[in-house]
Amino acid sequence: MSVAAIEKDCTSKMDKAVEFLKQELRGIRTGRAHPGLVEHIKVTVASYGSTMELRELATISVPEPSTLLVKPFDPGTLKDIEKGLQTSSLGITPQSDGKAIRLPVPALSGERRQQLVGQVKKMAEAQKVAVRNARRDANKAIDAAEKAKTVSEDDAKEAKDRIQKVTDRHEKDIDAILATKTKEIEEV
Repeated sequence: MSVAAIEKDCTSKMDKAVEFLKQELRGIRTGRAHPGLVEHIKVTVASYGSTMELRELATISVPEPSTLLVKPFDPGTLKDIEKGLQTSSLGITPQSDGKAIRLPVPALSGERRQQLVGQVKKMAEAQKVAVRNARRDANKAIDAAEKAKTVSEDDAKEAKDRIQKVTDRHEKDIDAILATKTKEIEEV
């Protein structure tokens, strides 16, 4: 494998780790209502005979800063959606009016905010580990190429330096995402 291919593969893995973190953090409740809180909740729809994500079954809007409004595309799925929301780990009781479901997002307590900050930090650290693992794998591949004499010693050193810079950039991105989410959670 060429050095360029190794670097490209490494960067791709690191990009995926950062993107995964962004997706995971969308589901963390901050006290403000936003569709990302519920759109990935799995709902078992008996009439369809399958499990689907909420965003595939309904439109999710934010009519007020602390309320989510879920309007099913098919009115027959309202009860299934309501049941799916109740059994989710969200901790919000849905209020149905027969046509739509309202989800009042309560303000977070100080203790709960600290728990969420801790949870977010763990998620960020897990993705930093994934980034470092991608760096380690790339460095091993470069060492193997150098040992096989397909890459010169100087080229291998330069490639490792470039990979370290990419690693540092991705870790900074993760830190920035973490800082933004932490600030969002701590905001009252």
